[in-house]
Amino acid sequence: MLDFAMILAQAADSAGIGVFGKGVGMGLVIIGAGLGIGRIGGSAVDAISRQPEASGTIATNMLIASALVEGVSVIALILMLILK
Repeated sequence: MLDFAMILAQAADSAGIGVFGKGVGMGLVIIGAGLGIGRIGGSAVDAISRQPEASGTIATNMLIASALVEGVSVIALILMLILK
């Protein structure tokens, strides 16, 4: 992780601050998506432990929500790569 940050810092010197901003933005997107999916998974496990008979419905809803979070994060990463 530190090596990646150092590469971004060196690239920012030669290409301007925009490259560094893209790197920071991408990192924030990844961190946000990871936290969101982790919270979804933790809440689903908690709900299944409280009501095991509803595990199928809870798991389905968890997968749909995780896919939506991941889809938004991929779109954000693609937009950061193509925008200047």
